[in-house]
Amino acid sequence: MKNTRKKEIWSWVRTLLIAGVIVFICRYFLFTPSTVLGDSMSPTLQNGNMVMVSKISDIHRFDKIIFHAPDADEDYVKRVIGVPGDSIEMKDDVLYINGKTYDEPYLKQNKQTLAGDEHLTNNFTLKDLTGKEKVPKDSFFVMGDNRQNSRDSRYFGFVSKSSVVGKVEFRYFPFNEIGGIE
Repeated sequence: MKNTRKKEIWSWVRTLLIAGVIVFICRYFLFTPSTVLGDSMSPTLQNGNMVMVSKISDIHRFDKIIFHAPDADEDYVKRVIGVPGDSIEMKDDVLYINGKTYDEPYLKQNKQTLAGDEHLTNNFTLKDLTGKEKVPKDSFFVMGDNRQNSRDSRYFGFVSKSSVVGKVEFRYFPFNEIGGIE
């Protein structure tokens, strides 16, 4: 009877240890949960949204990423606008990347709140903001979707690849908005 109890306890301990190792590997190497703070990505992401961040996904233009803020002791969530080698210009609320115009459908709702001749994003060139013609190697140029209320690369410059926590893949709170994010 004593031997059976020891075997059962050892079975539980072993199961819990294996589960703990799996959670540790997933949490620190594959994905991590994060909470959105602030309104800079509104309406795409709202303050208090809880998201799952992939640490192993490749990052492409227009992906949403979480990174260690270069100007604060916190993490920011922003949209990647420029990847290494890109030249960027904003003119009359039209985004130009490498001389080509890009539609930004995620800004539509915010643009509808503007007065007739008002712009959501002020005119700029990458050179005006950073002194560089192109996004450097291992860096990203990021902006929030709520352009009038976002501390982003227009203020603090490029985001180094090494400061990126990961790519936002999935919203899991609030429950009525569970799923992928446009």
